[in-house]
Amino acid sequence: MKEKHILPSCTPLVLLVFVTASLSGCAWFKSRQVETAEQLAAEGMAYFDEEDYGEALEKFTTLKERYPYSRYAILAELKVADAHFHREEYPEAIAAYEDFARLHPKNEAIPYVLYQIGASYYEQLLSSDRDQTPTYQAILAFERLIKAHPNSTYAKKAEAKVQLCRKLLAAHEMYVGRFYYKSKHYEAALLRCEGVLASYQDALSEKERKEVEELIQSCKVKLSETIE
Repeated sequence: MKEKHILPSCTPLVLLVFVTASLSGCAWFKSRQVETAEQLAAEGMAYFDEEDYGEALEKFTTLKERYPYSRYAILAELKVADAHFHREEYPEAIAAYEDFARLHPKNEAIPYVLYQIGASYYEQLLSSDRDQTPTYQAILAFERLIKAHPNSTYAKKAEAKVQLCRKLLAAHEMYVGRFYYKSKHYEAALLRCEGVLASYQDALSEKERKEVEELIQSCKVKLSETIE
C-alpha cells in the first residue's frame, strides 16, 4: 500500500512571515530601481546648488561610472572635480581636473578647468616660513593657463594669482635670509637677499625693497669684518 505524503499545514505565523518577506522583497526591488543618467544629473545638480557637495559627489560619481557614454558623462566628470574642490579635497580635485583636461582638450570648459587646477594648489599655500612647494605648483598651473588661453577671463584672474604667489615666494626668501643673518651665516644671507632683488623685485613694496637693500648692506659689512 502506497504511503500518503501529506503536506504540513501552514500555521498563521508561517503565513505571516511569508507574506511579510514577500512584501519586503517587493519594496526592496522598488527602492533599488535604477536611476537614469538624466535623473542622476538632475539630482546631482540639485545637491550641488544646495551646497551639499558630498551627496552631489556621490550622484555624479555614480553617473560617471554607470553611464560613461551618456551625454551627461562630461558634466559628471567636471562636477566630480568641482565637488572635491568645494570639499577642500584638493589633491582629488587636481586629479579629476587633470583627467578632464586630458580627455577633453578641446572642450569649452578647459580654461576654467586649468584655472581650477591652479586654484587647488593655491588653496594649499602655506605661510612664508613654511615649505613653498604648493606655491611653485600654483604658479606653474596658472602659467599653463595663461600660455594656452591668454585671452580668456580666467587668464586675467590667473595673472593676479601668480603675482600673489610671487609675493609669497619673495617673503619666504626674505624669511630665510633673515634666519641666515641671525645665525651669522652672512654669505648665505647675502645670496638669498640678492636673489630676492634679482627674481622678485616687481613683487616687493617700496618698504620691502628698502629692507632687502639694507640687509644686503649689513651682510657685506659683516663679511668685510671677518676678512679683516
